[in-house]
Amino acid sequence: MNASRSSLPRGGAAHFLGVPMSRTYEGRPSRAYEGQPKVLLCIDDSQAVLDYERRILERSGYIVVTAVSARRGLRLATIFSFDAVLLDYHMPEMNGHQVAYEIRRLRPDTPVVMFSGSEIPEETRQLVDAVVPKAEVPSGLLPTVTRLCERSSVD
Repeated sequence: MNASRSSLPRGGAAHFLGVPMSRTYEGRPSRAYEGQPKVLLCIDDSQAVLDYERRILERSGYIVVTAVSARRGLRLATIFSFDAVLLDYHMPEMNGHQVAYEIRRLRPDTPVVMFSGSEIPEETRQLVDAVVPKAEVPSGLLPTVTRLCERSSVD
């Protein structure tokens, strides 16, 4: 089950964790967003990275919820259903493998995208739906997320 307007806190359709849903997005939304927007959770210990991802994804019509710690992101993923989760591998409290494992256990149908500035172990690669090296985020993140959200919409 994906997050729906009726399940959203603080004003129902108007907000999702403080993110206005009626927001006008710059640029042309990807074709996955001709219907209701997809809601993504981005987890990274760097606020600058989260802000960058939010800008890229919101311009394409996604609703983006961010968490600046692994534990907060895992808590959000437990409470709410997201169309996809994007997370960094290297974080201080829990690494991305641990977070991805818990998300898989709690919400096995939620696509998970892992990114990192360094090599990701094969065991982690097998756990997630996609891996995007941080150096390729500018060109690779959006197509990867769009593909996974389209795939999960069809399933």
